[in-house]
Amino acid sequence: MPAVNLDKLWSLVPSEKREAYLSDKKSDTAPVLDLVPLGYAKVLGKGRIPEVPIVVRARYFSKEAERKIKEAGGVVELVP
Repeated sequence: MPAVNLDKLWSLVPSEKREAYLSDKKSDTAPVLDLVPLGYAKVLGKGRIPEVPIVVRARYFSKEAERKIKEAGGVVELVP
């Protein structure tokens, strides 16, 4: 099952959207990153992410990844 580390999540957001979200921290919307269509099933907790909310959908999350995403104001969503 392919996995992706936390520090790579933002690189999966299209660059023009990534710039907008990272520069406007007060935005009312958060990017939704659905990892299954991108070929990833699990998110691992290695690395750091910006303190910017992000919604991450995957089949599995390590405890560390879930904690770091939530601490940054984000949401984890388990998908079948």
